[in-house]
Amino acid sequence: MAALVAGLAMAVPATAVDIRQFIQRDKFESIKLSPEGDYYAMTVPLENYTALVIVRRADSKLTGTFRLQKNSHVDDFWWVNPERVVLSIAEKLGSLDEPQPTGELYAINADGTKADILVGQRIYERSTGTHIQTKKAEQVAAFLVDDLPNDDGSVVISVMPFSTDPFTRAERLDVYSGRRTPLARAPVRNARFMTDNRGVVRFARGVGVDNVGKLYYRTGEGSEWQLLADEARDDGGQWPVGFSADDRTAYLQVERPEGPDAIVAFDVQTQTSKEIIRDEYADPDSIIYRNGTAIPVGAFLGSGRTRTVFFQPDAPEARLYRSLESAFPGHNIRVTSQSSDGRLALVGVWSDRSPGDFYLFDSESKKADYLLSRREAVDPEKMAEMRPIQIDARDGMKLHGYLTVPQASNGKNLPMVVLPHGGPFGIRDRWGFSIEPQMLAQAGYAVLQLNFRGSGGYGQRYMEAGARQWGGAMQDDLTDATRWAIAQGIADAGRICIYGASYGGYASLMGVAKEPSLYRCAVGYIGVYDLPLMQAEDTRASRRYANWSNEWVGTRDALAAVSPNRLADRIKVPVFLAAGGEDEVAPIKHTRLMEQALREAGVPVETLYFPTEGHGFYVEKNRIEYYTRLLAFLSRHLGGATASTGAAARDSTAAH
Repeated sequence: MAALVAGLAMAVPATAVDIRQFIQRDKFESIKLSPEGDYYAMTVPLENYTALVIVRRADSKLTGTFRLQKNSHVDDFWWVNPERVVLSIAEKLGSLDEPQPTGELYAINADGTKADILVGQRIYERSTGTHIQTKKAEQVAAFLVDDLPNDDGSVVISVMPFSTDPFTRAERLDVYSGRRTPLARAPVRNARFMTDNRGVVRFARGVGVDNVGKLYYRTGEGSEWQLLADEARDDGGQWPVGFSADDRTAYLQVERPEGPDAIVAFDVQTQTSKEIIRDEYADPDSIIYRNGTAIPVGAFLGSGRTRTVFFQPDAPEARLYRSLESAFPGHNIRVTSQSSDGRLALVGVWSDRSPGDFYLFDSESKKADYLLSRREAVDPEKMAEMRPIQIDARDGMKLHGYLTVPQASNGKNLPMVVLPHGGPFGIRDRWGFSIEPQMLAQAGYAVLQLNFRGSGGYGQRYMEAGARQWGGAMQDDLTDATRWAIAQGIADAGRICIYGASYGGYASLMGVAKEPSLYRCAVGYIGVYDLPLMQAEDTRASRRYANWSNEWVGTRDALAAVSPNRLADRIKVPVFLAAGGEDEVAPIKHTRLMEQALREAGVPVETLYFPTEGHGFYVEKNRIEYYTRLLAFLSRHLGGATASTGAAARDSTAAH
């Protein structure tokens, strides 16, 4: 045994991993330039909320800030004129929780004045506790549809009442007074709208209790809605993404029965379509719009590394991107915003090794000046490469993912961590900087991230292949990828652990239950482990969600057989479990049930519980302790490096 441990220690770096560079938060999330180029607005993540800050470009002086209480986050924001920002709010309980929009819209001036709620459930109270009497008080959720570039005082919003599966209406909102004017009513439940370049509502897409999406179109203001696309009838969904400058062509993202989605040009007069963008493997990830408009000109495609494709290769936007891509080779580029005259462009630059830097590009001087970095503590030169991979599943399906290997290694015969993502449906791992793969690579591990069937980004068929496959084909995909890495000589077959969060935690525990000899250990972080319990929790939300759960997760009588806590007697390797007491996505009860089942089966299990954390740990000292414990656990079983900071002092009620 001593010789084995010594052999493992020689195969990985002896230097402990400085985890503080990984657990520190980004300095900011999004940053946008004001229309006249005078200000930057940016979202800044703090311990358990996200604030909006506004900085004057000329002297970098902070001129305005906006924040709400714990677990409330500025989710998105828009410069609606040179002086005013409209922003939306979301709530999330935990660092890995998906933000849930509250439907509240606020606004603030660039100089920090006139901060106010425009629409939302907190309509009666400002942060000062005073009452607002000029706005309509009702329980509704509102979302921005069109910031109306030619109207500095108004935006178009969608409004839905707080009820199960509501009908939505479109309204014009005054960004100063909050006064609202009705524009249209959707012909389908849970709808989102799309306007043309004149601000006229032309599309409505929604879904009813049957979970079938429908797209409606109308020729102009006051005209009747007509059903344009029905998922049940047309074998796939359609989503509008914008209009051409003359409003004669609408652009739609359209699912295809086989392969990825396409962008099509839809002639609104003849109602004929022409496909203009479609990748071999990946869906359009997001749309590129003409500066200061909602006119689509191209798309980002996420096949392997993200790349850009334009409707017209010689368009000004295409030339700008090609110039920037040449200036920053090996990096992804995104123009987040531009001044109205097009002279100044705020450019984000990032890669697998860099969390991201921002530059201000002057189109006249052709010069890009460095502005700031997301994480200055991270040295890209010391980070590892993230390689796109493609493998064949046992049934022949092409699967996509990423492999990260330690920088100083030869990429062979390595201890490996399989890292399934959360979700699972419609979620995917992407090429770019990610803290856990980089941390694990610095500890000496190869890291395998697979976008198993059910993941998003690769087309309708790819995602639907995961329906009702919890513990089935989705799990087999992870097994096949693990065996692929062994066959390629990347992974040492005797030194592989599986670790994930949320659904990934489920997949980790299910992995060692289903393949007891494939992995040396397993880690479940904020996971769900009893599927009948999960479905009972989920289906209380609404009839539509109950239908979705039956269609995608499975029927309750079939789920016990693929619940890891009910299969603990099959698990033969050590397990580490971590969870938060305020987690509403994967309640801590799941982890406690899993722990109890493992102990009763005689399986070695370590646990870490923080009563005041949610779906992912926020508090820095808790994050330090978690990752210190994680690396120590992996080191004991795979031989990699441990953390350099040491474990934080533990409260006996928080961890054991």
